[in-house]
Amino acid sequence: MRPLPLALAGLVALSACGGTDGEAPGAAPTAATTTLAAPRATTAAPAATTAPAATTAPPADRPETVATGLDVPWAIAFLPDGDALVSERVGRIRRIAADDHAVSTAMRVPGVAAQGEGGLLGLAVSPTYARDRWVYAYLTTARDNRIVRFRLGDRRVRPVLTGLRKGVIHDGGRIAFGPDGMLYAGVGDTGDTSLAQDRRAQNGKILRMEPDGSVPRGNPFRGSRVWSLGHRNVQGLAWDARGRLWASEFGQDRRDEINRIRKGRNYGWPVVEGVGATRGGRYANPLVTWSTDQASPSGVAVAGGRLYVAALRGQRLWRVPLRGARTGTPRALLTGRLGRLRAVAAAPDGSLWVATSNRDGRGAVRDGDDRIVRLRP
Repeated sequence: MRPLPLALAGLVALSACGGTDGEAPGAAPTAATTTLAAPRATTAAPAATTAPAATTAPPADRPETVATGLDVPWAIAFLPDGDALVSERVGRIRRIAADDHAVSTAMRVPGVAAQGEGGLLGLAVSPTYARDRWVYAYLTTARDNRIVRFRLGDRRVRPVLTGLRKGVIHDGGRIAFGPDGMLYAGVGDTGDTSLAQDRRAQNGKILRMEPDGSVPRGNPFRGSRVWSLGHRNVQGLAWDARGRLWASEFGQDRRDEINRIRKGRNYGWPVVEGVGATRGGRYANPLVTWSTDQASPSGVAVAGGRLYVAALRGQRLWRVPLRGARTGTPRALLTGRLGRLRAVAAAPDGSLWVATSNRDGRGAVRDGDDRIVRLRP
């Protein structure tokens, strides 16, 4: 992780990639660990349409279209019956049937304020859904970012965690249940870099909580949901087969990151960005970095011993081999073919579902956007 000038470290990053979720347009691979070199309105999205389901997912070079006409999809989560839920940043949840990929509107989530990089963001399905029917969402309201839960079609939304600072940028928003049954959340620094190193603040962190939002046993800091700190804007969370947590993180204008997340560790932002001095082990280095034009990494998924990373500015799907607690050389898939990629999720049938984000005001809108495609990992 390369040290940043002290004056810069304390500023809100509103230029280059820093002001736009690491998504600004914009160098070639370099080596180090595994190193590779506010939205505006667009025309209205067409009505979502359905693509026929295939029995076997196609290879990565021939992705199958699952749905088109979506309005800035942000997250994909699967129900026990195999149906997919897709959040649209405007506040709507779409349901895509497992058998024929028919698209329907599951519900509109009340209270969503889709401003800047905020809106209806992450989704997670309760690990005990068959019993409790809870669906969880990370969203922006007029006052804050928060995590809520609800039952599909029921507008009585129950708060799980409220009062997370919101911003025009860096709202984070990815949520996922871990193998331990706890709910994890990537919370951005909202452009206030001082929050990431403040252990009392919940922004600039990865949080771990009980499904009801309370602080669980085993967290590193007494009475705190903070699981790890020193983050700029985490938008990807996934666990491998051994229960190791991997996270994607937007850099400012040098390096985007993949980190192996460990309890209580400090990942350096804003003091350092990318790979560099750990200050005697105080900061943890990322295991993969890219120049910001190659990635702007958002959603991640693990399948077949590999980490898949959806890249926005990079307009590709990165495949990163996982070798225990280490990583192999990343390979780019789908480069430039679909535009900006926001989400990737492992489906119950072993396929990967990938969502574009070309209608978010930063991409070139293509016919049928936004879309979800399906491919074989």
